[in-house]
Amino acid sequence: MRHLFLIGHHDLRLFLRNRSSWIWLVVMPLAFVYFMGFANRGPGGPRTTRPLLLVDNRDTGFLGVAFLAELGEQGLEVRLPSHPHSDQARRGIRIPTNFTDTVIAGNQGRVVFFTPGGTDDPSSALIEMRVLRATIALNSHLLEGLGADTDTTPTADALEAVRHREARVRLDARHAGRKPIPTGFNFSLPGILVMYLMMNLLTFGGVTLAWERRSGVLRRMQVHPVTNAALIGGKIYGLLLLAGIQIAVLLLAGRFLFSVNLGDNLLGILAVLAIYAWVAASIGILLGSILRSEDKVVGLCVLVSMVMAALGGCWWPLEIVPETFQFLAHCLPTGWAMDALHQLITFGSDLTAARRPLAALLGFAAVANLAAIRFFRV
Repeated sequence: MRHLFLIGHHDLRLFLRNRSSWIWLVVMPLAFVYFMGFANRGPGGPRTTRPLLLVDNRDTGFLGVAFLAELGEQGLEVRLPSHPHSDQARRGIRIPTNFTDTVIAGNQGRVVFFTPGGTDDPSSALIEMRVLRATIALNSHLLEGLGADTDTTPTADALEAVRHREARVRLDARHAGRKPIPTGFNFSLPGILVMYLMMNLLTFGGVTLAWERRSGVLRRMQVHPVTNAALIGGKIYGLLLLAGIQIAVLLLAGRFLFSVNLGDNLLGILAVLAIYAWVAASIGILLGSILRSEDKVVGLCVLVSMVMAALGGCWWPLEIVPETFQFLAHCLPTGWAMDALHQLITFGSDLTAARRPLAALLGFAAVANLAAIRFFRV
């Protein structure tokens, strides 16, 4: 075991001494997480913006202020004319003068829509729907505050008490049947992490082994009491340490830079990624054992990792591809890794929901490890 750890730690130091290693470990994956997450954003994605609404509030009473608060509760970003970026809003409403007095007197208060600058916005229908919901909510609060005594005059304190009261009826919306398609950074973080783990471990592992065989390092190591099993184990151990650095950096960036909710499943996520890294490291050692030239190793490793990433669902959700490609994805470790990570990250399930992908990854790891031992040569 001592030789195994020495080989792994030595390989890790060599990897990290090369500045280009940090580009492929950290810089490139983070850039791809951002661009892929931005390109795949969709409804419900982490970067879905709140529609802008310009509000010209000419009312000085408490109902105008309450209406602004309700607009925010309905998912609108309210901009007043005095705001420095109010010109970005493409839809607006005008709350008339004496709006509060008109409503308290029992008359109908009218809110007027207008289009700033004469330009319309594709989200106008969504904005109008949310304004309507805010109007209904305000009316409901007023009626609830009055109760059975319709002769009572609404007050600001009574309205605020009703608005902050716990709702008696609450809508609990869940997905029925098929789960939602992953979008935004919830999709790009697992996909890029799976792709670059495979690419880096294949390339670093294969190239290092091919170079050490060609330069005679492996033959010189056999002078020492080092078995082939310890040598292969040390190589895989060093690659797992390298994978641990990349996993830690990307998960921290996903949590604090891209606001990906890792939930309570961090240990499960780490377990999935550790087993997947074992698979990738074993395949890298296998390719380095079969191929003699470092150039051939690099070309084949990049090609294999890109094909696995595309077919495995790292570039687009498997939910949108035909069943044939979904079947092909589950013939590869990338497809099972993506299934497990989406269960834990995107859908918020616990580790029991990822038992089948975990079992498949363990099978891939065992087969790849045995193949690496079988074809290893110095």
